[in-house]
Amino acid sequence: MNIMQLRKKITISVFTHDRLKSLLSPYINNVNAKISYMVKKGELIRLKKGVYTFGQDYQVNPIDIISVANILYAPSYVSYDYALSYYGLIPERVYEITSATLRGKKSFETDLGRFSYKPVPLQAYAIGVDWLYDSTNGGKLIATPEKALCDKVRSDRGIGRLSQEKLAAYLEHDLRIEWDALLSLDTELISVIATAYRSSNLQNISKLIAKRKRSA
Repeated sequence: MNIMQLRKKITISVFTHDRLKSLLSPYINNVNAKISYMVKKGELIRLKKGVYTFGQDYQVNPIDIISVANILYAPSYVSYDYALSYYGLIPERVYEITSATLRGKKSFETDLGRFSYKPVPLQAYAIGVDWLYDSTNGGKLIATPEKALCDKVRSDRGIGRLSQEKLAAYLEHDLRIEWDALLSLDTELISVIATAYRSSNLQNISKLIAKRKRSA
C-alpha cells in the first residue's frame, strides 16, 4: 500500500500508529520500517511517538489543530489564548496551542507548531467545555469563551487579588478584550466556573460584566 492509497483510507487530520498498522499489516511485513520510511520521505509527519499526520503534499484538507491538540495529550481541551483568539475575543493571532489537562504540565514542539498543556483541578475541568463535531475529524474539545477567559485569568498568578475596577483595566489593557465581547459572555457560567476554581477574581469578573450589562 502506497501513500496515496493510505490517504484514501484515512480522512482525519491526525491518527495513531495502531490505525496505520491496521491498514498496512495486510500488505507489509515490517510495518514499523514502512512507517519510518514514510516519515523520512515526508509522506508522514510524526508529531510524537505513535501519533502522525500526513505530509504537506498529501493533505487534502487543512489540518484540524484542535483535534491534534486533543490527541497529543489526553484528556485535554483547547483553552487559554488560543481559544480566546479562536472566538475573536483577543485581537492577536496565537501560534502556540495551549490546552487544559487533568495531567501534569507538558509541551510538544512539532512541525505544526508548539502545543502546551496546563493542569487544572478536577472540580473545574469539565465545566464550560464544548464538544464540537465535523464529519471529517469527528469530535473535538475546546473551552467555551467563558471557560477560556476563566482559565486564562486563573493561570495568570502574577495579578494577585484584584478589585472590580482593577479587573476592568486588566481585561481591557492587559488581555485587550473589547467590552462588546465581554458583554456577550454568560455571567452565570463564569460564576459557576469561579466557584469550582474558588476564585474571587473570577467571581468579580462575573459581577463586573453583569453590572455593565445592566447599565448598558
